[in-house]
Amino acid sequence: MASSIEFQLFAPYNKSAVLKGCFSDWQDIQMEKGEDGYFRTSVELEDGTYQYKFCVQSKSWFLEPDQLVDVTDPYATGVIDDETQNGVMRIKDGQRIVDTYTWQHDDKPLPPNHELVIYEMHIGDFSGGEDDPYPRGQFKHVVEKLDYLCELGINALQLMPMMEYPGDYSWGYNVRHFFALESSYGETQEFKDLIDQCHSRGIRVIVDGIFNHSESEHPLTQIDHDYWYHHEPPHEFSWGPEFNYEHYDENLDIKPAWKFIGDVVRFWIEEYHIDGIRYDAAKQIENYDFMHWITEQAHKKAGDKPFYNVAEHIPETPRITNVDGPMDGCWHDSFAYCLKDHIFGDTFDLDRLKDALDGKRQGFMGTVNIVNYLTSHDQERLMVELADHEIFDEVAFKRIKFGVALLMTAVGIPLILMGEEFGEYKPLKPESSKLDWTLLKNEGSQGLLEYYKGLIRLRKENHALYTDNIDFFYEDPEAKVLGYIRWNDQGSQLIIIANFSDNFLEGYAVSQIPESGTWHEWTRDYDVEVVEGTLELDLGEYEAKVLVWQ
Repeated sequence: MASSIEFQLFAPYNKSAVLKGCFSDWQDIQMEKGEDGYFRTSVELEDGTYQYKFCVQSKSWFLEPDQLVDVTDPYATGVIDDETQNGVMRIKDGQRIVDTYTWQHDDKPLPPNHELVIYEMHIGDFSGGEDDPYPRGQFKHVVEKLDYLCELGINALQLMPMMEYPGDYSWGYNVRHFFALESSYGETQEFKDLIDQCHSRGIRVIVDGIFNHSESEHPLTQIDHDYWYHHEPPHEFSWGPEFNYEHYDENLDIKPAWKFIGDVVRFWIEEYHIDGIRYDAAKQIENYDFMHWITEQAHKKAGDKPFYNVAEHIPETPRITNVDGPMDGCWHDSFAYCLKDHIFGDTFDLDRLKDALDGKRQGFMGTVNIVNYLTSHDQERLMVELADHEIFDEVAFKRIKFGVALLMTAVGIPLILMGEEFGEYKPLKPESSKLDWTLLKNEGSQGLLEYYKGLIRLRKENHALYTDNIDFFYEDPEAKVLGYIRWNDQGSQLIIIANFSDNFLEGYAVSQIPESGTWHEWTRDYDVEVVEGTLELDLGEYEAKVLVWQ
């Protein structure tokens, strides 16, 4: 039985638009424009899957006046990723749907923001480097590795952009279709199954949102470029047409870019049950009023579920996430650069180190406002940079462990780039570069993985690391040693004593320790006694001792 299905296209200042599709043998079906700026028409259709497109008289400045152009529906939830770029629409029981997936684990409790340990992943490169003949690189292959991620201990996946981009491989920052899932990663129901399976294990899913710009052939650029975008990108560094969040349409009382991206964010939360968004290039968005509004929209749509809006703002600024700031958190880019400079032995700067380990010194409010990382997709892998400093093999693994101990005990939410947990050494590049899972056969990689697991477990067991309490009780600039304590109001305490030099410090005395008594040295699993605020210990080169109060 056929149902009347309405098609609509928001193009308020375009003169005409038509619909065409496989249901009309690609012949034009005239659309009528209403006072609200929408062109509409209805078609009688049976349940099934259909391809369609619009043809509009464009108002974009780079085309001839009122030139007819074929455009994909900007709201298409599926797109044929070939030269046709046809939209795909599914109808079931007379209604438009994305798929027929039934959620199984919506009732499972998920960790709050301050408890997160985030794992940044590119779907295409996460799997496929196994010692087998299969290409992998899809949602279903991530599901196959969820047990590995559970054992690692992470409780949030941050997925590099998955909105449809041209071709079959990209890092995803060139979004062409904001409502469609990147088809090379699998079907929509497979992505939902991945999220569902994550939720069943207490793992949240955060997606990378590209809302400052779009790919140059996004349908909105063809319909009426300057209605949604700046005429020319206002920033020196531009990755494509930039959304104009200042533009206000007085006739319709809307801000077009707000309307479109608001619809995008609400759709992804409602349709895919995501648990957070990383806002790429927030500095280029610039409009704090819009960012306040979009984070409110996200929290409202998420309802009672925890949701995390985190900005990538380079360089970072506390303004974006403090009391009057629009975001929940901010990527702490200076942490990565500071820690790496010290891990590589390039410098020793106590004030800079303390700023990195305690973002409150830089003006941030606390744990949830800061996302720390040693590297991300924007920086080179640690093993590669260590090699550039002629640091290899066991020494390199030791330096990485040193950095991980500081990452996991600093104030803030830690983030791990996929593969860093076992020392992946392939350079990062925006072309297919699968993780080399065979590295886990090596003793060094296994040891690093176990070290990561232990420190993540320590965060979950010792809730002092969930707070923003930190005190730098010991400083020795000459020996390059720094000591700090983390604690909470329930009696949990944890001390880190870090040697930032390449000298082995035998029988080194650390004084002014706030609590005398028995502490457990976590990294080597033995007890130590602090007597009258002083501890004598052997402190290896580039080593961090982690002492847990017994």
